[in-house]
Amino acid sequence: MTRQTNANRIIAVRLGALLFATVSLLSLQPAQPAFALSELRTIPGQAAQDTAPEKPVDGDEPADDAPLEIPLPDPLVNKALNDGDDQLEPQAPVEVLSDISKIPQAVARMRELIVEAAASGDIERLRPLLGKGETQTQVSITEGEDDPIAALKGLSGDGEGVEILAILLDLLSTGFVEVDKGTPDAMYVWPYFAEKPLASLTAPEKVDLFRLVTAGDFTEMQEFGSYNFYRVGITVDGQWKFFVAGD
Repeated sequence: MTRQTNANRIIAVRLGALLFATVSLLSLQPAQPAFALSELRTIPGQAAQDTAPEKPVDGDEPADDAPLEIPLPDPLVNKALNDGDDQLEPQAPVEVLSDISKIPQAVARMRELIVEAAASGDIERLRPLLGKGETQTQVSITEGEDDPIAALKGLSGDGEGVEILAILLDLLSTGFVEVDKGTPDAMYVWPYFAEKPLASLTAPEKVDLFRLVTAGDFTEMQEFGSYNFYRVGITVDGQWKFFVAGD
């Protein structure tokens, strides 16, 4: 019993000495600084490559997965042009005349002579009214025919000029307009359709027009952009200036 007690005492003494030596050794080590949570960017001892910064992306270069931007097509209608069209001045209204007594006497007289010749059915009666040389009436939009009567017969569907005479009578029975008023080129023109936009014709005016042309002719005129059937022009001094069809 005594031996066992002595042995226990010896072990206790040795353990106490060992514990004292360990504590003394630890007290000699330098103290490690404490780190705030905000300063613990990396765990001590962790490999540096684990926290390598990301490669900056150049702002001028699009990302690989960025959607492609397709430019929008130009508008079919140019707004600037439309705005310019809105600024165009509207056309002055065409004054349609019908009272023969209010036009110059020389004009009224030439019209009367043409009507009388056309009503006779003999196209040769137009010859003295058509003039000669520089004052000869223009009967075609193209030159090349010296004899106006021969040219008119060639334009007439019957070959003798009767159709042309009928057209003349119809033209001179419609309303008319004065063009280039107050200038040396002033003249009176039949029918008034020749100087008035087709889109502006009233219902009664369309009836007047359909006395001269068919509905099919009218559709073609709309596509063409203006009246293009026969028309007559007489200057203010009574010269029969033209009797033509077309533009």
